[in-house]
Amino acid sequence: MKIRIIIVLLFLGFTPLMAQKTVAYQIYTSKGKTTSFEKMLSQASEADIILFGELHDNAIAHWLQYELTHSLVGKKPLMLSAEMFEADNQAVLNRYLAGGIDDKGLDTLARLWKNYKTDYKPLVELAKENKYPVVAANIPRKYASKVYKGGFEALDTLPDSEKQWIVPLPITYDSLLPCYAGILKENHGHGGANLPKAQAIKDATMAHFILQNYQTGSICIHYNGAYHSDKYQGILWYLQRNRPDLKYFTISTVSQSDPTKLDAENVNKADIIICVDENMTSTH
Repeated sequence: MKIRIIIVLLFLGFTPLMAQKTVAYQIYTSKGKTTSFEKMLSQASEADIILFGELHDNAIAHWLQYELTHSLVGKKPLMLSAEMFEADNQAVLNRYLAGGIDDKGLDTLARLWKNYKTDYKPLVELAKENKYPVVAANIPRKYASKVYKGGFEALDTLPDSEKQWIVPLPITYDSLLPCYAGILKENHGHGGANLPKAQAIKDATMAHFILQNYQTGSICIHYNGAYHSDKYQGILWYLQRNRPDLKYFTISTVSQSDPTKLDAENVNKADIIICVDENMTSTH
């Protein structure tokens, strides 16, 4: 009898510990209401263009990018697009997708991000397997650097052969957009007015190549750092200026100490907000 009582007491004593659960992430609507992957997928499948904002080193974000993309296979023709590939590497990327070069050739000829193998290669392989295009959407970094140093006018002297890797100039730019004004505020003015312009030329170029390659009736899923599309600005602002008729769907990734309740500052960042525990392992 005593043994039974001890066992019961031990069980009761351990119950609170057993009931504790560690939440790695939670998916929210724009208003901060919890939702599910299935509902996110349903919304994504109705869109023309999806902007999946990631934290570049976040394992959960990369896993969900793959899961969402894989789940969209077969629903409509897919087109993948990425900030992580620069426009002047498009021909090399096309050769890889067509089987003309191997992994080593792609790594040698293209400027791949250091976390390509762990975070983006699975998406490229998914596209290759299903014969989907992958758009190298970003401006080559050397041209963004030119804008940072000399403003948009620094690009005017480029030969036409190089301007093909950039959104057609001149671009529309609104320095009062919070996504650009916020850059100056966060950096306390360091970098001057050209710092947000360097961000804008990236956003405008990515929007340009997304639309240049988009085919009616398909779904484009574009992968970018969350800041490029948060608060329905950045890339989306340029997309909507040029193609207001298309249906857009935005996803953002945020990191919090407690992912079970979305912080007020993260509400309305996107149509879907993926909130990840800040202790999540980084991919690089």
